[in-house]
Amino acid sequence: MDRFAHLEWPFFEGRHRKLAREAETWARDNLAYAHGEDADAICKRLVQDLGCAGYLDHVANENVDVRSASVLREIFAYHAGLADFAFVMQGLGSGAIALAGTEAQKRKYLKKAATGDAIAAFALSEPDAGSDVQAIKTLAKRKGDGWALDGTKTWISNGGIADFYVVFAKAEEGISAFIVEAGELDASERIDIVAPHPMAVLKLKDSKATLLGEAGQGFKLAMRNLDIFRTTVAGAALGFARRAFHEALTRSRDRSMFGKTLADFQLTQAKLADMATAIDASALLTYRAGWERDVQKKRITREAAMAKMHATEAAQQVIDDAVQICGGLGVMRGHPVEKLYREVRALRIYEGATEVQKLIIARDLLKS
Repeated sequence: MDRFAHLEWPFFEGRHRKLAREAETWARDNLAYAHGEDADAICKRLVQDLGCAGYLDHVANENVDVRSASVLREIFAYHAGLADFAFVMQGLGSGAIALAGTEAQKRKYLKKAATGDAIAAFALSEPDAGSDVQAIKTLAKRKGDGWALDGTKTWISNGGIADFYVVFAKAEEGISAFIVEAGELDASERIDIVAPHPMAVLKLKDSKATLLGEAGQGFKLAMRNLDIFRTTVAGAALGFARRAFHEALTRSRDRSMFGKTLADFQLTQAKLADMATAIDASALLTYRAGWERDVQKKRITREAAMAKMHATEAAQQVIDDAVQICGGLGVMRGHPVEKLYREVRALRIYEGATEVQKLIIARDLLKS
């Protein structure tokens, strides 16, 4: 099977096909180290390598092409979950600066994020404010010519290794966005999750901050940023699902059972058919959303939510089926589908849980 056959769909241009082929070769030749145990060290190296290779330019810039970013996430996720993580966090962490930063802020932070010389992070969630952004309690107060922040952020990706954070806090004018240098906050409390990623609790105490955009416009800025990158989550889910399908297909052909191969049994064939159909459906939703934003210049709140919801839920099922087909190997620590089983689970939660995506879709339908 040609993993890139879908790039012939009308959603894509020649540059996307060229990018995919080049990125596939680069990923295959350069990401073996991304499966190690030290997530912090691996992510730091990945950011540098992705920057040197020019791939971070596709997410840390003022005009993100959603299809390019999604294609790259699909490829990086196929080869190594941490590579996908390092790639997209440079975009998500610097995206608000690209959207609302001053020219000086863009020169200082955006260029370094694109070259891999600085690691970015996006700090929105709090202990009592995840999906409900309006519930954040971190406070921003004017202090002299600048601002100071007090509060706690949690579930912050790149927490502890980032050089700068885009932090959302409540000011008198409403939720606002700020840039906070790593030295101005405490990120020593780390969080371990099922698939090791750099993640931390951030504690801000009279932390010096620089306003990003207009005071009181932080919520809109956060949502604009998420609108761009939510579709790319579906791209990552596609990468995970395609790798799981490849492993399952290979195993079903190689596994001898009762004088046949596993692939000879109709139950296996039915499962493979369901997996392939789910992957294609996810790809259609994902790249439709990207095409509508990139080409038609539409706001894709509903389309991105549909893509994210379907692709992540489908990837979870595809990977679960792959574990079943692989049998004992599928639950053996370190096997590709075992790692995928741990990697995919977070995708159904971050950047808006599946349940939140359903609400977004329904509200948009009812509004229209």
